[in-house]
Amino acid sequence: AVVQSLRANPYEEAFKGFKSVGKATVTRIFLSEATAEEELKRLQAIRPDVVLAIGMDALARVRDLRDIPIVYVMVLSPDAVSPGERRMTGVNMTISPERQLAILLEALPQTRKIGLLYDPNRTGQMAKRVRTAAEMRGISLIAGEVHRSKEVPTSIMRMRGQIDIFWMLPDLTVVTPETVDFLLLFALENHTPIFTFSEKYVELGALLSVGVDPFDMGCQAGEMVDRILSGGDVSTIPRGEARKVVVTVNMK
Repeated sequence: AVVQSLRANPYEEAFKGFKSVGKATVTRIFLSEATAEEELKRLQAIRPDVVLAIGMDALARVRDLRDIPIVYVMVLSPDAVSPGERRMTGVNMTISPERQLAILLEALPQTRKIGLLYDPNRTGQMAKRVRTAAEMRGISLIAGEVHRSKEVPTSIMRMRGQIDIFWMLPDLTVVTPETVDFLLLFALENHTPIFTFSEKYVELGALLSVGVDPFDMGCQAGEMVDRILSGGDVSTIPRGEARKVVVTVNMK
């Protein structure tokens, strides 16, 4: 059974990738088209061998199903939904900071100081990994904690003149429609490029993005599902990160 948060294009691409490698008979349920009670009744009636959850909302909805292995995809922070759950595995949307930093330095090898804002309750662990990756390359990380979106403008202004580039994490506290406008204006006025996680921000003025490939992530999840259907134990299949990245450069 495939439980999908909504019919968004990235989720559809992930499903196509899953179908391209999977051999199972599939029943798909969209959360946007069913109430929670109806959906759970359908899952219980289907009695699937494996549940594939596409999106954070889908994972949150199916996490309490008992005795059914769960594979997730297109989820940024699965541990926030169900930390350490042994009957669950999948592919999260994180690309290792080490890999991202290598791409950044290939584009801007003169980078010595990186600015970063993060909400410790959302991306605190990611910020720690970024700091470790930066220190290993002799780069200074100037990081600021924010707990509310309205703190972002003041926090980024404190970095003016101190950073070579600003690293935008996929943090829902830091990145909102209002804060993105301010961050892009800051970048323009202070000649400070932005390194981000989505092509859409490059279209708005960021310099470089390193994003995921939803189709390939779906393929990864499909491979995990096939291992479970072939008799594999879900607890022995390690959770993974996106293996394929999409790099977009703002040529303007």
